[in-house]
Amino acid sequence: MNSKLFHLAILPFLFITGISFAQGNNEAIRINVDFSKEIGKMTPIWAWFGYDEPNYTYMKDGKKLLSELSALSPVPVYVRAHSLLSSGDGTPALKWGSTNAYTEDANGNPIYNWHIIDSIFDTYIQRGMKPLAQIGFMPEALSTHPTPYKHNWKPGEPYGNIITGWAYPPKDYNKWRELVFQWVKHSVKRYGQKEVESWYWEVWNEPNGYWKGTQEEYFKLYDYAADGLKKALPSARIGGLNIAGTSSSGGTKFMTAFIKHCLYDTNYATGKTGSPLEALLFHAKGSPSLKNGVVWMNMSPQLRDIAAGMKMAMAYPETKNLPLIVGESDPEGCAACGMATNPSNAYRNGTMYSSYTAATFARKFELADQYGANLIGAVSWSFEFENQPWFYGFRDLATNGVDKPVLNVFRMFGMMKGNRVQTMSNRMYKLQTILDSSIRRNTDIGALASKDKNSAAIMVWNYHDEDKQSDAESIEVVINGMPVKNGTLTHYRIDNDHSNSYELWKRMGSPQNPTPVQIKLLEEAGMLSTIETNKQIKTKNGKMIIPVELPRQGVSLLKLDWK
Repeated sequence: MNSKLFHLAILPFLFITGISFAQGNNEAIRINVDFSKEIGKMTPIWAWFGYDEPNYTYMKDGKKLLSELSALSPVPVYVRAHSLLSSGDGTPALKWGSTNAYTEDANGNPIYNWHIIDSIFDTYIQRGMKPLAQIGFMPEALSTHPTPYKHNWKPGEPYGNIITGWAYPPKDYNKWRELVFQWVKHSVKRYGQKEVESWYWEVWNEPNGYWKGTQEEYFKLYDYAADGLKKALPSARIGGLNIAGTSSSGGTKFMTAFIKHCLYDTNYATGKTGSPLEALLFHAKGSPSLKNGVVWMNMSPQLRDIAAGMKMAMAYPETKNLPLIVGESDPEGCAACGMATNPSNAYRNGTMYSSYTAATFARKFELADQYGANLIGAVSWSFEFENQPWFYGFRDLATNGVDKPVLNVFRMFGMMKGNRVQTMSNRMYKLQTILDSSIRRNTDIGALASKDKNSAAIMVWNYHDEDKQSDAESIEVVINGMPVKNGTLTHYRIDNDHSNSYELWKRMGSPQNPTPVQIKLLEEAGMLSTIETNKQIKTKNGKMIIPVELPRQGVSLLKLDWK
């Protein structure tokens, strides 16, 4: 068979398998998008964010970032934070926060103080955002082991040092239930029933690590919290359990036991069968490593965790249609561990993080399609760290009020509406290959596309696990099924030269005390930028081709608009 006939014969195989030899034989890289073939809703699963330090919420840069998150999303953004019931004066620290919502007088009578919680939730509500309200952690006055209570953990220290008095069961479960009842009752009075009905509530975080009680004691904690919640607002939505290591044997056993408890066991608080369960939540984390001084990502564990959570949900008729929320969905496990103490976290400042995010969110949609799961959210555990060194290497969306490249991926997602449509690429890895071994050979050049009534969007990425840059590759984006003959194209880009405050900061000499002029320039560089704007396009028989030159770790969004 001659070379030309071989290429024609092998091309369909490449589209089916997701394997390509394009780098080896110079075959054109093609992405086919068919707007006439809708495959599912473009559910805004990306519009969910979370962080450990709740007191950053109402601080200067925290408010700024929340405003930006709200502005980029066409739907209300859900926000999850730890330590909403922890005791303390509200002074933030890494992996720490407090509200002092519950104390007791000398006679052991409860004293409720909602001032700090109100400051947190007011900041959300004022921006049209919704709490994914975490019922935890244990107030000092209720803890069975209250001392030591506040930890003083710093990056580089053993992670287990954060587990102190806040992680223990309550000394009185009735007081715990009443605390939740009073909190929800207060929320309804302050924000209105309709608003609070739109929230999701959850009990605790990672009870297979952040909890010093037994599994059964966690179920009891959940039952009493859910009972207090439902007594205050019967229509409130609650779920759990935000397990860590979802695909591990321990994580799977704990979550399976939790589901069975909520469906079939005796409720510790009411004595009836079962416990309220309106959503299932679980965690998913990747696992980067350092090889010869170079960061290598690994998205396989993260996607396997998501697959495991979906499988467990689909295993029971009572849970197969429940909303699923990946309560933390990230490249690894510690947002507050910088690259100075964890060199494998060096991916966080540049375009590696943004291209990884684009490639993994596309696979989350694939997994939901595969299992028929009702995935409504995947929480990116990434916010900002107030008054910390510039580009320290935290897993955050902004540093000192300047947006990082990764935030611009979410700006891109915010322009993707309507329904997802069929896309195929001869350089996009198959889902099963990534579940097995992540992305280790050629780069993953893939796409996620959506179409609405008067617009469409195609996100294209060039990703590889190895944190290495390379020249741009030529891609043909072939579009079929365009519903109009004329329109406009705007091409948004994230790479070393676009939407990238980090590269500009390095060119400035990496200043830790940038001048006001430098800060303004960094802020501008942190915004989503374009290569082409409102370019006139024409289609023939619903077809057009858009050439794209995309460097490794780059992400493009092709936004099409028509009347």
